[in-house]
Amino acid sequence: MQIPEGKKIYFASDNHLGAPTAKDSLPREKKFVAWLDEVKQDAAAIFLLGDLFDFWFEYKTVVPKGFTRTLGKLVEITDSGIPVYFFVGNHDLWMNGYFEEELNIPVYHKPQEFTFNNTKFFIGHGDGLGPGDKGYKRMKKVFTNPFSKWLFRWLHPDLGVKLAQYMSVKNKLISGDEDAKFLGENNEWLVQYCKRKLETEHRDYFIFGHRHLPLEINLNEQSKYINLGDWISYYTYGVFDGKQFELKVFN
Repeated sequence: MQIPEGKKIYFASDNHLGAPTAKDSLPREKKFVAWLDEVKQDAAAIFLLGDLFDFWFEYKTVVPKGFTRTLGKLVEITDSGIPVYFFVGNHDLWMNGYFEEELNIPVYHKPQEFTFNNTKFFIGHGDGLGPGDKGYKRMKKVFTNPFSKWLFRWLHPDLGVKLAQYMSVKNKLISGDEDAKFLGENNEWLVQYCKRKLETEHRDYFIFGHRHLPLEINLNEQSKYINLGDWISYYTYGVFDGKQFELKVFN
């Protein structure tokens, strides 16, 4: 993809809308919508790298209540011709067609590669990648198993959503509390994952969310690992102007 002159690619991740309660997350949602309003002025594309919601599950005819401001703004943006791309996170991995059909937003369940202005990007949420984190990886296999999803779908939405919201906040494997701590470059499992990917093919930027920490780490002289931070504590986002990538704070 060639970025038109004066346009930019924007990246954001980890809003966790709905947490810890809908009332508490409303100011953060309004701030995120204000950011979308601002960046749409010169956006060539917008990438959302997962955990937009603290919980999301699509029944056949029901989606979770709320988030009207965000969903409305996203469809306004895609209707205007600006592409939006969504990568599921560990909190909103149960997506099954709603974003594609209603918002015209493609949804990815695994990292993807994109090339902008001859610059190679490797993009994903980041959960379950690299060495370690075996407890979460086992749990993710259960959550993504078709039988598990079938069982959950048979719960009444009022019960199922309430139960899932409770677990999302209380269960540390799901909430990712431990992931929000910097481990030192040599112990960062996403850094190790990126370095292994570079053994087989060059990429200029590896862009992830999930860690809730704004990070920029040089992997070698030509490649960089970026973590986008979050919209809970940092309100950070990424922007690529066709030549350079930069982490910024939305005030």
